[in-house]
Order: sequence, then structure tokens, then C-alpha cells
Amino acid sequence: MRRLAGLGGACVLLAMLAAPAAAQTADWQLPIETRRLDNGLTVVVSQDRSSPTVGVSVVYHVGMRLEPEDRTGFAHLFEHLMFQGTPIAPKGVFDRVIQGGGGRLNGSTRPDYTNYIETAPVSALAPILWLEADRMKTLDFSAQNLKNQQDVVKEEIRVNVQNQPYGLFFVFDINRLAFDKWANAHDGYGSFKDLEGATLADVEAFHRDYYGPNNAVVGIVGDIAPDEAFALVEQYFGDIPARATPARPDVSEPLNTRERREAQSDALAQVPALAVGWKMPPRGHADQAPMAVLAQVLAGGDASRLYQGLVKGREQLLNIDGGVGWPLGHAWDYDGPTLMTLFALYKPDVSPDAVLAAMDEEIARIVTEGVPAQTLAAAKTKLLADYVDGLEPFISRADELAKAQLLWGDAKTLNAVPGWVRSVTVADVQRVARTYLTDDNRTVIDRVPAAMAPARGIAPPAAPAPAIPGQD
Repeated sequence: MRRLAGLGGACVLLAMLAAPAAAQTADWQLPIETRRLDNGLTVVVSQDRSSPTVGVSVVYHVGMRLEPEDRTGFAHLFEHLMFQGTPIAPKGVFDRVIQGGGGRLNGSTRPDYTNYIETAPVSALAPILWLEADRMKTLDFSAQNLKNQQDVVKEEIRVNVQNQPYGLFFVFDINRLAFDKWANAHDGYGSFKDLEGATLADVEAFHRDYYGPNNAVVGIVGDIAPDEAFALVEQYFGDIPARATPARPDVSEPLNTRERREAQSDALAQVPALAVGWKMPPRGHADQAPMAVLAQVLAGGDASRLYQGLVKGREQLLNIDGGVGWPLGHAWDYDGPTLMTLFALYKPDVSPDAVLAAMDEEIARIVTEGVPAQTLAAAKTKLLADYVDGLEPFISRADELAKAQLLWGDAKTLNAVPGWVRSVTVADVQRVARTYLTDDNRTVIDRVPAAMAPARGIAPPAAPAPAIPGQD
């Protein structure tokens, strides 16, 4: 979905970002208009006439962090159920209407939100909004649909976790180890036991409690005037009554005060891997933008300090990836505790302590020496170029606008981010490196191939969950 139309404004901003700082007198701004319907639904529209298409995103303020404690993976399961049809538009209608006209659609579940996105010719906007409003009202709550999607999600777990080298340990295992509160620490992909325990009553309650218009934002970007878009949303969503939403729990956590470590064995891995995470400042904190810049300096591609220092220089690592909120989001789209996570494959003849010591050395250099002005400028430029590239397709721009409105309370936050990034100083980068990237705030998981485990004193991997009779 990354190759869609909608280049006009984004190309202008990329050109401005490439210009010398002294020549930049004002930021390019996304045109953004916002309205709130009487039922609490918030609508964000950004007009762009560069293509006769439209992007739509409906984002609900519920994700893995708010699912029931004995229903791990339920938010993800529910996302799947949203595509199983309604009493008016049965299963398959949603896909046929959008894809039949050349459009595309998708959905995803994240810690703090669940989003449903579409793109199509602008003439399809009314049918898209009708379909989204229809499934906001109700779903086809049937035992058959629930069983079908329980099996689909379990198969995803088999494919992406149980039968995949490293099994997403750098996502869910590191969260379990780093965080203390269940909301932040549990496996949002889900356990077979919890998924199988979900009932139709659970599904109906989740839709009732979290999928009302007052817990959602609709984002629309493309070849349509704001007033036209607002009128269409009012037409299709305006008669959906607001529903009571459970109070959001306090999920905040302080920084950790001692290092947390774990060793794991992996039957499918060929080389060992490390996942390293540090708790980050909360959304909206003054340190958020400096941490985004620091993550770019340390791990933002082949020019980064850790790639050059540990992959190229010391030749300890085979690769390294990561960032703030990575890989389930980015530095600007979280609404609760998150990590800066690094994931690296390292050479079998290198110890994990040697890798950590080398990382510490690179971080300490930044704390004591700072970074050259040219390095800082290059990191900011790359960070902003990636940021704008993510806003290029209409479908992505609509999604980012809706998420910014939902999480920050103001979609115009998207226009503020470039200024926040450019204002970061060397001293800011040094401060956040010293504050957050400490040993005490660090969580480490060392995952090694099963053949290496006995020599390291690591227990063999647990057997995968058995197949359900008649399902495989």
C-alpha cells in the first residue's frame, strides 16, 4: 500500500527539507480541518487535488493494551472479526465493493489503537463510508465467524512465531520482561488458550464498549473538499448513537532501576540474536523528539553509529535494526509506555556481553563528546525525509492524521513534528542518552540456536502449542 497516488504536497515538503536551514522561513503545512459530530465522532480532512483518489482511515482508541486480562490477543482477533460482515453487508461485500473498483484496504492492531484503512477512486468515498459506518453499528456476531477467525489468528501465530526463527521475541518477549503492568507486558498476539476462550458475549461486549463513534476518528485525504467530506460522514455516521466507553486504566510506568536479562534457545535460528530495549519518555514529553533523533543517530541505517561501529568496525554484528516504538509503530504514535528497541544478529564467536559493551561505548561517546554538527544535521534530515515519505500515499496520510487526532488530541501535531525535530540540539541528544540509555533502564534478551544452548547453560525451547484436532 506504499505505492499509491498523492505525491504533490509531500514532494514540496521533501524539497524544503533538502534546502539549507537558513533558507527555510516557514514549514510546509498539511491543510487540516477537523469537526466533531454530535455523537462524539471526530473527523479530520486534508484536501489534496493531485490525484483523483482518496484515502480513508477509521481509528479506534483500543488496542492490545486495553484487551481483557484473560483474553490476550483479543484486540487482534476482533480486528479480524471486523472483516466478517454485518447483517446488512455479509462477509465479502466489504472487499468486493472496494477492491472491485480498484481500491485497497487493510487493518492492523497496535498497543494503543486499531486502524482500518482504504484507498480508492474518489467516487468510491461514499460506499467506503457507508461500509465503515455499517460495521461501526454492529457485526455479524455468529459462532461460525468467531471460530473461523480464532483459527486464522492461531495460524498466524504458528507462521509468524512458532515456526519462524526468532519468533518475534524482540517484540512480545522483551515487552514482557521490560514492563511491570499487565497492560504493557502481555503478548498482544495472543495465546491459544485465551483465543479459544473468547466467546460471542466477549465479542459483542468489546464492540459495544470500544467501537462506538465517540471512541473513533475518521481521517479522509484526497480529491475532495472538506465540507463535502464532512457532509458525507454526517450522512452515514451521524445517526449512530454514542456508547459508554470504559475508563482508561493508568498504564504509566517509571523507568526501570535495574537491568533485566533473559536467555532463550531457538530451535530454528542459525545464528544468535540480541534484543535490547530501554524505556522511553511518555508521549508529549520534551525528550520525545530528542530520543527520536538519537535513535536515528544510533541505529538509523547503514550510516548509524551502531552499524558503523559494530557491524563494519568491530565486525561483531551481522546486522542491526530498531528505533523508538519499533517495530509496531514509530516515534510519534504511542499513547502509553514504549521502548527504544534494538534487534541484532551477532556472530557465534562473539559473546553477548561484548556486544553490549560495544553498544555502551558508542552511547558513552555521545554522552561525553556529543555528535558533530554535520552528523546531527544528517540524522535530522533522514528522520524527516522518512517521516514525510510515510505521509506520501493518501491512505497513509489519512491514517497518520486520524492517529494524531486520536492519540494527541490534535491532528495538526503532524505539522509540528518537523519543527520539533529541527529544534533538537547536541545537548538534547546528550541529555536523553544519559537519562534513558542506561544499564539500569536496559532490558536484554539473548536468543541462541538450540545447538549453542547447552554450552551457554540455556534451557531448550518450549514445545509449540499442539494443533487442534481437525483444524490442520
